[in-house]
Amino acid sequence: MQIYNTLTRRKEAFTPIEPGKVRMYVCGMTVYDYCHLGHARVMVAFDVITRYLRARDYDVTYVRNVTDIDDKILRRADENGESISSLTERMIEAMHEDEARLGVLPPDHEPRATRHIDDILVMIETLIDKGYAYAADNGDVYYRVRKFEGYGKLNNRDPDEMRAGARIEVDENKEDPLDFVLWKAAKPGEASWPSPWGEGRPGWHIECSAMSKCCLGETFDIHGGGPDLTFPHHENEIAQSEAANSKPFVNTWMHAGAVRVNHEKMSKSLGNFFTIREVLEHHDPEVVRYLLVASHYRSPINYAPESLAEARKSLERFYTALEGLVLDETVDAEASITGVDSSFDARFTAAMDDDFNTPEALSVLFDLARELNRTKQETPEKATALARELRRLGRVLGLLGQDPASFLQGSGAALPISEAEIAAKIDERAAAKKARDFATADAIRDELAALGIILKDSREGTSWVFERPEREL
Repeated sequence: MQIYNTLTRRKEAFTPIEPGKVRMYVCGMTVYDYCHLGHARVMVAFDVITRYLRARDYDVTYVRNVTDIDDKILRRADENGESISSLTERMIEAMHEDEARLGVLPPDHEPRATRHIDDILVMIETLIDKGYAYAADNGDVYYRVRKFEGYGKLNNRDPDEMRAGARIEVDENKEDPLDFVLWKAAKPGEASWPSPWGEGRPGWHIECSAMSKCCLGETFDIHGGGPDLTFPHHENEIAQSEAANSKPFVNTWMHAGAVRVNHEKMSKSLGNFFTIREVLEHHDPEVVRYLLVASHYRSPINYAPESLAEARKSLERFYTALEGLVLDETVDAEASITGVDSSFDARFTAAMDDDFNTPEALSVLFDLARELNRTKQETPEKATALARELRRLGRVLGLLGQDPASFLQGSGAALPISEAEIAAKIDERAAAKKARDFATADAIRDELAALGIILKDSREGTSWVFERPEREL
């Protein structure tokens, strides 16, 4: 298995520290607002990675943290007139709802910053004792960036270049403008915890260093996150952890690509900033997940009405191939399925072993669906085996878990007319065709098509699918 390592900027053979086991930490959400499409990208990317590693029989410990104390949280709670705990609990619950709808499995551990204050204080004290950090007169504690020789290695940047090119806020309490805060002294009325340097709260970067060490140890296999975290967050994590522990922090760094909306950067100022729940009000969750899976996890994704429409058409091809076959769910879950050309599994595995190449893996599924369609009428037993294999491989990507007929008929979407009315129209059309009144038959077909109800004729009769119009959100 090859994984692209952001630290070395190349693909490397993946060898876990402990054979057969993978320890992975992914930076999670700061819970002051609802999760947006960028969060969905990271959620789904590392969900696919976790699913595939487990399908390859690795024992995966997946940790994704929650930042539940932060400047943004303090401001939002104050704006809302609610307590910090009320805000964060509400947003965490909403986050869990969003990820469940997208088919994202929960992480094995979900540590919260406020529950690891003691671990954070121990790490800060260690950094002070080693000379990597210092307490300022105002009660803040800062990290000495220039003390750490490897600073900048994740982003291939020199500290002097960073200082020359950066817009660094002047702070007279710092020894050097590049130094960053480990502990913030509390302002009057702010949430705070006692420390050797006075009441305060942790800085953002130290939270992840402490929580990852607590859950996974001083050195672990994979650290992941969004594309905007490489600097300064992940760079600072490396500096803190390696200075405190005197060991390498992470072997493989992975970063998901950004989400763009209509080829523009997603931002509130441009009016193209969408939360997950806003999007799922108008689009089937599996369609949104497919869009996120169809691009390589390191590539940027363009979110647009036409890309969602294409994602739905792709899923319809799979579900149409699966439609009408009775599948034993206990067999679907087996590691291998008899009666299927093993090259499908081999090609799928080769694609995913190549840095989790989901576009190539999906191309294997399309070939499998084409083979399934060819064999449906001639060799039903082989068709059933192929369908089981399609479902099994699809589920490694978190796809194809719905009932085919349910998905094709709108996945629970509100139909413009009832199913009974659709059936009556189909019967009326069949009678017209039998009477050779093809004009009436075509008119009924066109009438239904205008409502998004597409008729499909076969030797077994007429079925239908509902193509829900994708709204521009």
